[in-house]
Amino acid sequence: MKKCVFFLLAAFALNSCTNDDLQNSSVESEIVQADPLTARQINDKINETIKTKGKFSWNESSSHFLWSGIVQGNKIASIGFGNSKDDFDRSKSADSESLQNEILEVIQQYEGKKDRVLLASDEYLNQIDVYIEKQETVIALRKLKSIRYFEPADYHYFENENKVNGVAKSSGSSSGCGYESTALNAADYTTVTPNAKAPWSFYKHNITNAWTYSTGAGITIGLIDSGVSANQSLLGSSFNNGLSSGRSISKNGVYVDSVWPWSSGFDGSDDKCGHGTSMASAMAAPRNNQGQPVGVAYNANLVTYRAASNVVLDGYHEQEGVKLAFTALGNNTSVKIISMSMGHIFSVGKIEDGVKYAYSKGKLIFCAGGTSTSFTTFVGVIFPAWMPETQAITGVKENTSNQKCDVCHSGSEIDFTYQMERASGNNIPVVSYYNAQTDYVGGSSVATASTAGIAALVWSKNPSWTREQVLTKMRQSSTYYPTPNSDFGYGNINVLQAVQ
Repeated sequence: MKKCVFFLLAAFALNSCTNDDLQNSSVESEIVQADPLTARQINDKINETIKTKGKFSWNESSSHFLWSGIVQGNKIASIGFGNSKDDFDRSKSADSESLQNEILEVIQQYEGKKDRVLLASDEYLNQIDVYIEKQETVIALRKLKSIRYFEPADYHYFENENKVNGVAKSSGSSSGCGYESTALNAADYTTVTPNAKAPWSFYKHNITNAWTYSTGAGITIGLIDSGVSANQSLLGSSFNNGLSSGRSISKNGVYVDSVWPWSSGFDGSDDKCGHGTSMASAMAAPRNNQGQPVGVAYNANLVTYRAASNVVLDGYHEQEGVKLAFTALGNNTSVKIISMSMGHIFSVGKIEDGVKYAYSKGKLIFCAGGTSTSFTTFVGVIFPAWMPETQAITGVKENTSNQKCDVCHSGSEIDFTYQMERASGNNIPVVSYYNAQTDYVGGSSVATASTAGIAALVWSKNPSWTREQVLTKMRQSSTYYPTPNSDFGYGNINVLQAVQ
């Protein structure tokens, strides 16, 4: 391995490497500074970049900025490696071990230690998490052509932003959590056999009529969220209640509930937020006889993953959990559709790898386009919904296809919309966290879960179809086909048309 040694002089740097080795040499003379930036300085720069350029990437930042983020995030870094930008699948990389060892050798050399270097090495992806303290290590690593991305692995952007704005760490305005139960307005549902409540939005999208042709039977949806409540039997032991039969729900947990990145031990599959329960209900709650709301694909199977504590993927364990959920669902041959109504305002390399991995396995992936918090209203479509491997979904107001809901995001990456906000302000009825209770849920979150349910109806009607055939049919059955709207994609789906 070629070694590069820097000598910082008064006005310039001398080094022993070739020009090809020095991809970042133009900025290194500016960034070798003694002290890291504060969390506030880092957040301010991230916000400024998003406002001026539309997106922020650690890869495009200076080494000093990257090092500062690592220092402010428990000195943990996430590194994706490979022989090209698409070389993410470890099983397809003959030299993945040698590339990984090369990175670890550089870290050991510049950090001056042999132990406590590697925190985690992914089983399926060319991705590792490492301990880094020195800025010189960051500079040296960025010269390796095998590194696809290099990011802080435990930088808490949202937590730091909350501190700056004086918002409580677990504020519901940003976390999407809540255990509330709300009595439904009779105008917001219609009772269907055997005694289930079909939400008002089902009629706007022709879902109840589509049930004559398809109910989602035989299709398995993977849900990545905060888990599913153990206190809601319709998403547990009574998943086959009423007209729902012959299907299964499998609950899994890949989230470590700890502030320390080095902690281990998943805390189970149970929802401790409420958001995941609402999403599971919207897409696949049974067509029950208990007077509760029914989901779009009431005969589809569900495989759920508790991957994070809430919808804001902030910090090591949430981002690691989501990555693990995507790879696990990618490897689950029964799963055809993946839905995730969580995200971040900038890209996370390990999650991006997880999405690409699941996509490479033929999964149809739906992600939320974004729901505003008090301090992210300047953000367009969020990550990972903006990725080409995902279908980005946002919510619109009743009887429209181009008027986003009051808290929803829009933009050129949006693929479909779902009507989820009434003139009254009410959103979509779902079963609550607790038995025999109901609630409303809104934003791009429920729009995404509902659209995943629609995809299950289409695929169930045409079980031999590929992902692209399903998507084509959904597009052909939408408002703006064949020419997508610049901010709302193909718009609302006429589900009856999509399953005929």
